[in-house]
Amino acid sequence: MNAIKKARKFIEKDPASPAAQTLSSLVLALGSERDFPIADIYELDLDHFNLAMEILQEWRLDRYFAGKAKLFDISMQTAELKQPQQ
Repeated sequence: MNAIKKARKFIEKDPASPAAQTLSSLVLALGSERDFPIADIYELDLDHFNLAMEILQEWRLDRYFAGKAKLFDISMQTAELKQPQQ
């Protein structure tokens, strides 16, 4: 399974977890070409750190456009969870 798909499944499974939030933020930053605090990746456990590195590699290669779109969508939904309810 490629990293894009692994990340999407992980974020869908537990979108409120700190690791899912970090990976979602990374994806949103990549998708919108915004800055991302790289130190956030270092706070991940080793498995999720490696997943973040794999996401960066796959994103750079731009081979998984459809998978990235699904991951970007779930990351947007996850980002909305962090916003205060009105």
